[in-house]
Amino acid sequence: MTSGHPARVVSTVMHVRCPDRLGEETYRQVLEQLAELSPVVQALPPTAALVELRGALRYHGTDPRHLGEVLRVRTLSRLGVDVRVGIGPSITVATTASAQVPPPGGVLAVTPEEAASWLGPLPVEALHGIGPRQAAVLREYGIHNVGLLAAVSPATVQRLLGGRAGRIAADRARGIDPRPVVPRALPAAAAVSRAFDRHVLDGADVRATLLELVVQLGLLLRRRGQAARAVTLALRFAGGGRWEKTRRLAEPSAHDDDLRQLAYRLMDAAGLQRGRLTGLALKGEDLVDAEQVATQISLDDAREARLVAEGAVDRVREKFGAAVIGPAAVFRHAS
Repeated sequence: MTSGHPARVVSTVMHVRCPDRLGEETYRQVLEQLAELSPVVQALPPTAALVELRGALRYHGTDPRHLGEVLRVRTLSRLGVDVRVGIGPSITVATTASAQVPPPGGVLAVTPEEAASWLGPLPVEALHGIGPRQAAVLREYGIHNVGLLAAVSPATVQRLLGGRAGRIAADRARGIDPRPVVPRALPAAAAVSRAFDRHVLDGADVRATLLELVVQLGLLLRRRGQAARAVTLALRFAGGGRWEKTRRLAEPSAHDDDLRQLAYRLMDAAGLQRGRLTGLALKGEDLVDAEQVATQISLDDAREARLVAEGAVDRVREKFGAAVIGPAAVFRHAS
């Protein structure tokens, strides 16, 4: 006999902690690895993220822990970054679990059936959302672990911690956390940069490095399904000087050809003569969803051929790595 009420759908949430002081660009690349596992990714800048795995488990035909291990292998092999992964039936359990994984990385998966018994022995301050001051108040009243917090009546916890904070703490100690993972769009900019290990005067070297950044930026945008309306070039000089300029594209684009032409115009506008460069950065700004960009009918056969080639090159990079193929000028230092 059924009650007539639909069964509650249990989430499977993954919380990912990256190393502290992770660079912005590397963090974005970690988010891209998450998006390969599930389309429901919530970025938590600067170094964390949430992923809803419920649909991904059906798609990949595997269990949550295995997906966590797959993520670690990919971030280590592709980015050189280890991550701490917590998995559970709610944001609270997953986030609490990831904090229990010792650095540099690992996976801790807690099933819905295990959640209460796993949370119970943890120190009260280990529960996600409990701050040091709240933990101190609870300890004053003998509430030292999450199990004791769950056993105390919600009304009592509210009196100790205050109305809303007490209600949230009491719920989370009991494993009650209905918050969904909300997909959060990536920031409306994407940046790549290169620092030189010596002061560079050679215009050909600078131009080759700029082309390398163009290729990296274009690939990053296309992987994220985004297009840039504007491009910013920033140059750093010996002695601490800096030059920066932004120009807009005629149409939003993520194609190497469009980005290259604008980047070269920006470099020409810098009017470099004998400036000693220590680094440069290229940023795509005012980003839009690539699907929102109108596809123009082109009569330029050469451009159409380059776009077809670009797609083929992207597939090669996806399979063998981004560094295996690119413009010849990028590899000039190897000759």
